[in-house]
Amino acid sequence: MEIKKIKLSEKIIYYGEVKMPEGFELDSSSFVKDIFLSKFYEDYKAPPNIEEHRLHTYINEFIYLKFKINLILLNSYGLFFEKNEKSKSILEVDRLNLRESPDYVMLYGAEIDNKSCTVNIKYDDNRRVNCSWDIPLLKNRFIIFPASQEYTINNEGNKHLNFVKITKFIYI
Repeated sequence: MEIKKIKLSEKIIYYGEVKMPEGFELDSSSFVKDIFLSKFYEDYKAPPNIEEHRLHTYINEFIYLKFKINLILLNSYGLFFEKNEKSKSILEVDRLNLRESPDYVMLYGAEIDNKSCTVNIKYDDNRRVNCSWDIPLLKNRFIIFPASQEYTINNEGNKHLNFVKITKFIYI
């Protein structure tokens, strides 16, 4: 008797530290400024940001070289959190418009108080529903996961505002 296996789908989380070459480190203050201004002024449209472009280029090349996934930037925005603030549950996929929805979401810790931010990602594992995974989000670190997964950002014990850059990708 021969038993064969076919993988139909897979939920993967990619995470790590952004290790830019020496002299090319990211300036987190530009992320913080854009996130802050976009939340206080509805008509503020952040100008093209070289730091954001460098971050996306780094992530795209890293993911492609290591995992052969070609990510294409869809859009991005940012959030900031006060002390002990928790986000609402976030789902980046529009279930009524899947064609225009992202495939992956990336959270980048632009400015995070040490060990004060975690991301809770919800998922189903066949009949085991409502499972979740907590992963810390630190400054200059990223987490990439399927945009179809609901998530919350939890901040506990932060003395300053925590700034998170959120980027949505499609893949080809």
